[in-house]
Amino acid sequence: MTETDKLLARKEAGVGIVTFNNPERLNAVSLEMWEAAKQALDAFAADDDVRVVVLTGAGDKAFVSGADISKFGSERSTLEGVRAYDATTAATFASIDGFPKPTVAMIRGYCIGGGLGLASCCDLRICADNSRFAIPAARLGLGYGPTGLKRLVDIVGPSFAKEIFYTARQFDAREAYAMGLVNRVVPVTELESAVKAVTDMICANAPLTIRAVKYTVGEILKDENERDLAGANEMVEACFKSRDYTEGRTAFMEKRKPVFTGS
Repeated sequence: MTETDKLLARKEAGVGIVTFNNPERLNAVSLEMWEAAKQALDAFAADDDVRVVVLTGAGDKAFVSGADISKFGSERSTLEGVRAYDATTAATFASIDGFPKPTVAMIRGYCIGGGLGLASCCDLRICADNSRFAIPAARLGLGYGPTGLKRLVDIVGPSFAKEIFYTARQFDAREAYAMGLVNRVVPVTELESAVKAVTDMICANAPLTIRAVKYTVGEILKDENERDLAGANEMVEACFKSRDYTEGRTAFMEKRKPVFTGS
């Protein structure tokens, strides 16, 4: 599915798993890794067997620690190279942000810079209690565009977003939870089981309902004159016209677990 061993993708019981696999560099991401991530996500989006996607990092020290600085000489040494890198990163982030199915960031260790940007694109963020977060742009003199900033502001609000950028400091899992940046903090030894419990629940629920909710929440976050409320209402109507709606009602009356097919 992917063209680099630094980005791994696999399916497991309805869950697509994308792993940034560069642990010797704390899962710092190169251009080819961003490209491979988008390819994997596109494949999962088109695969009806995949109900939810988990993004994570290899090893126990980092989710993603940002860009791979060792690649800057070959990838970002010129203005054209910087623009190409930024365009590829933006395309990958957009594919996660607009992904039609639920996405979960499973975070342990460092979640820095582009790693926090990546996690901010996901629907849910579940982190281990050893996680550390930061966006050190102000220490590096980097500009940060409005699209990425808006994602963070939508999650934590303007005041915490400013603190994250103004100070450029690292903050721990407890602070991340207090900000609303992460949905849940669990002991590092329980991270995978906690994420599996969530993805199992998502996989068991009606895909059309979940997609409609995800789409509608996305529209609500847009400016009022940019919202596609008609499209959101069409997705709601599709839920009521589906076989899954009949299955859900029938299963409830028969006191059994429903079996949803997404149709």
